[in-house]
Amino acid sequence: MTNKHIDAELHTRGTSLYVDDVPPPAGMLHAAIYGSPVAHGRVKALHLDKARKAPGVVAIYTAEDVPGENQIGPVLPDEPLLATDVVEYHGHPMAMVVAESDEDARHALTLIEADIEALEVITCPRVAHEAGHILGTPRTFAMGDTAAAFADCDIVVEGRSDVGGQEHLYLETQRARAVPTEGDRLRVYSSTQSPYAVQKACARILGLPTHRVEVDVIRLGGGFGGKEDQATSWACLAALAAHKTGRPTQLVLHRLDDLRMTGKRHPYSADYKIGLSKDGNIQAFEVKHFQNSGAKTDLSLAVLERTLFHSTNSYFIPNVRAYAASCRTNLPPNTAFRGFGGPQGMFVIESAIAHAAEVMGIDRAEIQKKNLIQEGESFPYGQQAERARAVRTWEEAEEGFEVAAWQKDIDAYNAKNTATKKGLAAMPICFGISFTATFLNQASALMHVYTDGSVSLSTGGVEMGQGLSSKLVGIAARALHISPHRIKVETTNTTRIANMSPSAASATTDLNGSATILAADELLGRFRELLARELGVQDAENITFEDERVYYRGELTEWTWEKVVSQAYLSRVALSAHAFFATPNVWFDKQRETGRPFAYHVFGTAWTEVTIDLLRGTYTVDRVRLVHDLGRTINANVDLGQIEGGLAQGIGWMTLEELAFAEDGRLSSFALSTYKVPDGDALPEDIEVRMLEDADNPVGPFGSKAVGEPPLMYGIGTFFALRAALRAAAPDAELAFNAPMTPEKVMLQLHHQRLRTLWEKAPGEATAPVAAGE
Repeated sequence: MTNKHIDAELHTRGTSLYVDDVPPPAGMLHAAIYGSPVAHGRVKALHLDKARKAPGVVAIYTAEDVPGENQIGPVLPDEPLLATDVVEYHGHPMAMVVAESDEDARHALTLIEADIEALEVITCPRVAHEAGHILGTPRTFAMGDTAAAFADCDIVVEGRSDVGGQEHLYLETQRARAVPTEGDRLRVYSSTQSPYAVQKACARILGLPTHRVEVDVIRLGGGFGGKEDQATSWACLAALAAHKTGRPTQLVLHRLDDLRMTGKRHPYSADYKIGLSKDGNIQAFEVKHFQNSGAKTDLSLAVLERTLFHSTNSYFIPNVRAYAASCRTNLPPNTAFRGFGGPQGMFVIESAIAHAAEVMGIDRAEIQKKNLIQEGESFPYGQQAERARAVRTWEEAEEGFEVAAWQKDIDAYNAKNTATKKGLAAMPICFGISFTATFLNQASALMHVYTDGSVSLSTGGVEMGQGLSSKLVGIAARALHISPHRIKVETTNTTRIANMSPSAASATTDLNGSATILAADELLGRFRELLARELGVQDAENITFEDERVYYRGELTEWTWEKVVSQAYLSRVALSAHAFFATPNVWFDKQRETGRPFAYHVFGTAWTEVTIDLLRGTYTVDRVRLVHDLGRTINANVDLGQIEGGLAQGIGWMTLEELAFAEDGRLSSFALSTYKVPDGDALPEDIEVRMLEDADNPVGPFGSKAVGEPPLMYGIGTFFALRAALRAAAPDAELAFNAPMTPEKVMLQLHHQRLRTLWEKAPGEATAPVAAGE
C-alpha cells in the first residue's frame, strides 16, 4: 500500500483547484452579505435604496425574496437564511447584494443602513442558562449512585473549569459558486464537508425538488468542522442569487467577514465534583456542562451529546452523573470543530483529577494511571470497552520514553533555575469513532473499470487536506490488487453519490473506504466467475488476484488485470459496481441514554514538557512523546501528518488561541493581528510518535483506525504541563482551570496575590487585576 500523498505535487505546484479556481463562466455575478451591526435587536427598517442605485449593482435580496422556505437549520428549524424581524448576533445575514464585480458588491454594502431597536445581549452561557435560554432539552448521563458514593469517599473536591472556543482558520474561507443549467436546474460548487446538506438546503430555499440541485466538491482548503454545516448558508445564498438572476453567481467571504460571521468551537463552562479513596481510586464524578451554543442551534445538540460521551475520557468511574445544556447566547452560532465536543468534556475531567491530586499531595499521573479503563468495563453511556488499549498505550509510553528519568531531570532543572521552570504532564485519550446519530453511519461507493484497466472511484467523502483521496486510492488498489496509478478519485458529486453523510466524525475513511472495498469485492466476484469459465474450473473461490496477475490455487496463470478487464467487456460482464456500507452494531437509545454508539474507540497517551519564563510569562513547548493506537495504517505519511497536525491544533487551543468578545457581543479578536495562532516557533521541535504494533482493528478498512480527531486531544496535556511548571514556581498560587493558558494568564496567576495586595493598598492608583476564570 502506497504512502504517497496524491495531491502533494498539485499543492506544491499551486495547481490544485478549489471553488473559485475554475475559470468563471461568462456573465458571472458576485455576491456580498450585509450582516447585522448589533448582536441583538428588533429590525424596524432596512434602507436599501442607496445601495440599489450604486454602480454595478444588479439586485439586493432579503428574506422576502426567498421563493421557498427561508430556513436552513440542520437539526432544529430555528435558523432563517436571511434575518427577518429580529437579529441575534453581530454579522447575522440580513441582505445580499449582487453586483457585476466583487468590488461593486462590497461598496454597496457600505450604503445600507439598518434601523434596529437594541435588545439585551447575553454572551455568557451561565447567564443564559439561569435565564432559561436553552436550546433543545438538557441531557444527563448517569451510572451508579453518585450521592452514596461521595458519602464513602475519603477525598471529595469541587471546582470550576472554563475552556474557550477556537477559530477554524481554514486557509480557504467560506465560498460557493452557483451556475444555472437547463430546465430550471442549478449546479453548485461549494466548499463544504456536507454536499448533501447543501443540496437539500438549496432545494428547500428555492422551492425545488432535490434532484434539480447538483452539488460538486473538488476539495477544500481546510475545514476542521467549520464547513460541516456552516458552508450551507453561503451556498444557499449563491444559489438564491443565481436562481433569481438567471446568471452564475459567486460568493466568497473576505477573511475578516469569515472571522466575524461564522461560528467557532463551542466554549464551555463547567462545575465538577470528584470523589476518591485515599489510595487514588476515583469513586464518583459529577459534572455540569454549560455549552455556549451561540444564537442558533446549528449542530450544538450533537456536539453537546459527544461532550457527554467523553466526560470520563480514558477512565473507568463506577458512579457518574453528567449534565449538559446548550445555552443560547448572542454570538454567531457555534458549530462543529475537530473533536466535536469531546475535547471540552475531557478538559473538565482532567481538571478535576489535577485538582484532586493537588489536594492529596500526589502526582496527577498516579491518579490517571490507576483509573484507566480496562477491557469489559463500562462507559457511563452503557457501552463496554472492547480491545481497550488505554493501559497498554500508557505503559508503552511510560517505559519507552523513560518517564521516571525524564521527571527526575525536570525536577533537577527546577531545583537549579529560578527564572524558568519546567513542567511535565501526561494526557491519555479515548475517543469514540462513529457518528453518534446512528443513521449517518452509512456510505456508498461507485466504481467504474474502463477497458484499459484504469479505474474511476466516486464516494461521498470530501478531500479537505486530510489525505482522504490518498487513502481511498490505497484502499482501492489493495482491494483490487492493482497499482495505485490506475485509480482516479473523482470529485464528490451528489448526482453520482446520493444522500451522503458529512465528511466528519473521523468516520470518512472508515465509511467510504469500507464501501470501496465492497464495490471492489463485487467486481472481483464477477471476474472470478468469468475466469472460472475461461479456465474450465468449478471452484471460482480458488481464483485469486495479486499484483495485477491472476492465480489459481496459488499457481500463476496467463491472465493479467488488463486481459481480464478486456475479456469482461467482450463477454458483457458489468465493469461498474455500486456498493453500500452501513456500520454494523451501533445504536443509541436517547430516551434511556444508553447504547453502543461507537464502532470502536481510539486510545493513546502523550507526555508533554514545557518551559515557562517566569519574568515574561512566555513559554515553550519543548517535547511531546506519544504512543497512538492507529490499528494498521493505510498511509503512514498521511496518518503521521494528521497526528502531528491534530497535536498542533490542540496545543494552539490550549495556549494561544483566545477568542475575545466585547460585552455588546462584538468579536474583539477579529483579525490575525488580534487572534494568535501557533506558528512554527510555538510548536515543539521535538515530537516523537510511536504507533502501537499488533493492534489491528477488525471493524476498520484493512485493520485501520480513524486518525482525524483523536490526536487533537493530546494538546490538552500542554495546559497541565504549564500548570505543573507554575506549581514548581509558586506552589501556593491560586491557579484556575481556565484555558487557553495565554502568557497574560501565566503572569496574572504567578503574581496575582502580589498585584492584589498592591491594589488593595492603593486602590486609586492601580487597576484591580482580573484572575483567570473571574
